[in-house]
Amino acid sequence: MGSYKSGDSTFYSLIENYANFCDFRTLFQVFDRMKSERRVFIEKNFILVFRAYGRAHLPEKAIELFCRMVDEFQCRRTVRSFNSVLNVVIQEGLFHRALEFYDCVVGGKTSISPNVLSFNLIIKAMCKLGLVDKAIEVFREMPAQKCEPDVFAYCTLMNGLCKEDRIDEAVLLLDEMQIEGCFPMSVTFNVLINGWCKKGNMARMTKLVDNMFLKGCVRNEVTYNTIINDLCLKGKLDKAASLLERMVASKCVPNDVTYGTLINGLVKQGRSVDGVCLLSSLEERGHHGNGYVYSALVSGLFKEGKSEEAMGLWKKMVEKGCQPSVVVYSALTDGLCREGKLDEAKEILCEMVNKGCTPNAFTYSSLIKGFFKTGNSQKAIQLWKEMAKNHCMPNEICYSVLINGLCEDGKLREALMVWTHMLGHGIRPDVVAYISMIHGLCNAGSVELGLKLFNEMLCQESDSQPDVVTYNILLRALCKQNGISRAIDLVNSMLDQGCDPDLVTRNIFLSSLSEKLNPPQDGREFLHELVVRLHNRQRIIGAAKL
Repeated sequence: MGSYKSGDSTFYSLIENYANFCDFRTLFQVFDRMKSERRVFIEKNFILVFRAYGRAHLPEKAIELFCRMVDEFQCRRTVRSFNSVLNVVIQEGLFHRALEFYDCVVGGKTSISPNVLSFNLIIKAMCKLGLVDKAIEVFREMPAQKCEPDVFAYCTLMNGLCKEDRIDEAVLLLDEMQIEGCFPMSVTFNVLINGWCKKGNMARMTKLVDNMFLKGCVRNEVTYNTIINDLCLKGKLDKAASLLERMVASKCVPNDVTYGTLINGLVKQGRSVDGVCLLSSLEERGHHGNGYVYSALVSGLFKEGKSEEAMGLWKKMVEKGCQPSVVVYSALTDGLCREGKLDEAKEILCEMVNKGCTPNAFTYSSLIKGFFKTGNSQKAIQLWKEMAKNHCMPNEICYSVLINGLCEDGKLREALMVWTHMLGHGIRPDVVAYISMIHGLCNAGSVELGLKLFNEMLCQESDSQPDVVTYNILLRALCKQNGISRAIDLVNSMLDQGCDPDLVTRNIFLSSLSEKLNPPQDGREFLHELVVRLHNRQRIIGAAKL
């Protein structure tokens, strides 16, 4: 390859331009011409392409090009291009692939030695994979490689330790970094503050905040947001609001996350009206609520039975020129459906489509559920078809709503067809879908098929395991068919699975033992035995309910 010559800079500008637009076809035409004219390739050319591959989510292409740099383009690779590719792979979440690439380059014949950034990236990948001990080993090897850990290396490792609930070790790292002359930044303290908040140790968190101030680190919006979020999760909303005032007083500008967290906390505590007041005071200060805030408030007001206030907030938002997002439209649609105002909800759906805002699965499922609830199954099914026509892919919630509605309407055959369609599209049924189908089958007298689905549930993930409602449906169906011995076996299975019987379970057995057996039994002996078994298993709350 020749040396640098006139015109090379033009090619470099073209590479930068096409890389910025991720126009890889034209970009490699430039590369081919440069090769044919024996132009000089510089490492910066490739780094620009690697970044473009990152934006285009093409990490494997970046690795492939990195491997071609020397032999095909006669361009020397350094740690800069190596780090660029490594970062692309990690940003894509391919942490195992990042470790493979790192080992291949550093352990191969490339003569590339990792620098501080390389170590930081690989420590991050290891922490993301939960390989914190391995990350610590790499961290400790850094000085031997003539790379002193910087504040980012410490922060990354601290974050990994906190995620593994090893906060005390993370705090020791804070002490160590200061001894080593590496001074912490706000982000360092924020990692630890977040860790103590999640641990629920407010005393240690407060001490860290004070320590942060003593070290000259300014509390930024992340610090305040972390603490405000923790206070909201604990229901300490007045303290969170007080902290917001302190935040403003200290000249730290709250952002959307700050306001969104506090308003969402108020909504969850049934204080949506207070949330609206907070939003009004924020708007007076020149801050405008986003779609997340409005959707939370609209939804909260409807759930609290304050439909007029919800509609008033909606109108106020539109009057202010705030363009509603799909999230806000969906919240409004869901609220109107809860109020039984299906015609108004349908009008909102039409308005949404007319304004170019595409309804999502949640929007449709709210309407479908609303129509089934008012006994209009025909309109619900029509909406389902409209959803498919508009290329909106149904999720597990949509299928669940449709199956539940069809089963409650006595349309078991149609519900089974939807169930088959759902499985055929690779969507895993949720608890509601299973319960609906089991209930529908049992009501139709197909108890054995219901039990078959129940056994399928037992093999599912923890979030799809049978609950007490599922057991009660099957227990009632078995007792109705005089299968009391099988019902007792199911109760035993229920206890083994860690599901406690409730008052409904008790009443099913008491009525069945007195009505279905000859001679009748009052069931007190069975109930006493059940309470004793729950006590023996340390399930005191379940025993108390019976």
